[in-house]
Amino acid sequence: MFKVRTYNQISVRGLERFPRQLYEVGSDIGHPDAFLLRSQKLQGLEVPQTLLAVARAGAGVNNVPIADYSKRGIVVFNTPGANANAVKELVMAGMLLATRGILPGLDFVQSLTHIADAAEMSQLLEKEKARFAGGEIKGKTLGVVGLGAIGSMVADMALAMGMKVVGFDPALSIDAAWRLSNAVSRMENLQSLLARSDYVSLHVPAIDATRHLINDDALASCKKGAVLLNFARESIVDPMAVLRNLDQGRLGRYVCDFPEPAMLGRADVIAMPHIGASTEESEENCAVMAANQLMDFLENGNIVNSVNYPGVAMARTPQTWRITFANDNVPGVLGHVLSVLAQQQVNVVDMMNKSRAELAFNIIDVENAPSAAAVSAIEATEHVIRVRVIAP
Repeated sequence: MFKVRTYNQISVRGLERFPRQLYEVGSDIGHPDAFLLRSQKLQGLEVPQTLLAVARAGAGVNNVPIADYSKRGIVVFNTPGANANAVKELVMAGMLLATRGILPGLDFVQSLTHIADAAEMSQLLEKEKARFAGGEIKGKTLGVVGLGAIGSMVADMALAMGMKVVGFDPALSIDAAWRLSNAVSRMENLQSLLARSDYVSLHVPAIDATRHLINDDALASCKKGAVLLNFARESIVDPMAVLRNLDQGRLGRYVCDFPEPAMLGRADVIAMPHIGASTEESEENCAVMAANQLMDFLENGNIVNSVNYPGVAMARTPQTWRITFANDNVPGVLGHVLSVLAQQQVNVVDMMNKSRAELAFNIIDVENAPSAAAVSAIEATEHVIRVRVIAP
């Protein structure tokens, strides 16, 4: 019986993925094999010795102490793309709100409570509507910074709306490149993208390399009057730099999902209450994906969409036992483990080894249950972090 401890409100659709005969799931589970969470901050919380994996129902994992968990052999999953459509649609709404006089127009209409006659109201609206006309996004250029699951969908949406799209992503993966439309013009650097774009939408992760990616130096390259949209993470943008560039007229508007006190009351800032992924459909998609990934890892040792360990998945050979182990990515570890198995008369049927930066992960299928001595010898191997044995 696997045990999964939940934090936050996890969608019922996700929780229903766990078969009751195999899983015990709840918020007060002791000795859990896995955590399933949304925004719960794990920094400072006690780490159960039984913990094998953490699944974040969402893309960002800044609430998980990844470096510490990696050293313990705990695999951390996220759900890239599960909330992509929700964010994509809000980006479109942000562009339209920044372009047309929708918000001031709504406020103006609601201010006319003193008018009781419909004809009089209609006449006044005809007179004043030019104040809220705005422009159109068709034919304008959108710059997409970060061309992953969300960024590529935003690019496709903009192309469908008749916009030109330029993109920049120094870490573009092969999978992301296949998803990307060939109508998107790739920029060599951020400055080139900013100089060409009427709108700039940010879709990069919150890591050290992207902290305050948008700052005074970057915005110096910005096309005058451009609209900046941030539905990624607050740390990507230096808020004071944005406000300075709005005051100078270099930026036309800032649309974001991360309000700060200094931004309130400004007509050139449209700030939303962090609702980018907050749709019923998005929360369900994230929970289902997170649950599926946890089950595949706990039952088979397969890793899909981990943020700290390499992706590795191998079909189960019928009636075989499976050994998995995480290790430091240094030479000789796998060879030593295979020698241990040979010495213990354990026959290997199939195997797979993958590495990612400083970490590696291995799956080895063997004919029979490995002895306690064999498992202990693998655990004692230098640079091996964690070992599991999974029964057929």
